[in-house]
Amino acid sequence: MEALSYKVEAFEGPLDLLLHLISKHKLDIYDIPIVELVDQYIAYVRAMEEEDLYVASEFIEMAARLVYIKSVSLLPVYEEAEELKTELTGELIEYQTCKLMAQKLSEDTDGFDRFIRQPSEVEIDYTYTRLHDESELLRAYLAAAGRKLRNLPPPVEAFREIVARKIVTVSSKFKSIFKKLGKVGKKQKLTALFKGAESRSDMVATFLAILELAKSRKISLVGEGSDVDIELISDDFAEMDSEEWE
Repeated sequence: MEALSYKVEAFEGPLDLLLHLISKHKLDIYDIPIVELVDQYIAYVRAMEEEDLYVASEFIEMAARLVYIKSVSLLPVYEEAEELKTELTGELIEYQTCKLMAQKLSEDTDGFDRFIRQPSEVEIDYTYTRLHDESELLRAYLAAAGRKLRNLPPPVEAFREIVARKIVTVSSKFKSIFKKLGKVGKKQKLTALFKGAESRSDMVATFLAILELAKSRKISLVGEGSDVDIELISDDFAEMDSEEWE
């Protein structure tokens, strides 16, 4: 191999320098003669130092790497040296390919390194088409909400419908039952007392009022099942403690 020219050139890195040496001395990149190449590489690094140029640490690191490959290649068993050479060859080929592509791109763009294109409108379909099982949605919610959020009290809106409902008191149904029966001795079907009930609360209050009136012997119930008659025994409503049933 001919002696290295000491006209120091600028290289982007150790791989760039190795490619320069391989190209200059017409070496086979797939079968690099490490023993010869390492001497040329180290000579160049020393030339950089003699001219007081800044030698990046990556150049020193590559020099140490080449010396190590050269050392193990001199051993009787040098399988490791072949593996290291193969690894270095792959890096050089990859770097060489990138350099060629960068050069071609630079030529095709006349050296410009910036490309500007006006934004184009893109139509996006936001329709969600996936189908999920209810249990899957629940697990996703619990995972997203986290433990703290799961343990929070329900919002006020959750009680709004309940609070807004009209609560019917038992005492109000006392008056209603006495009014429907009219006078002592008059009978009516039990089911007639539930007609016109506007809500479940109204029906429950009516039923509780009937039980209390029967217990207080104000009314009597005769019959079974749906055929039950109710008769007013006493119309003394004043005895009923209305406050107890508010």
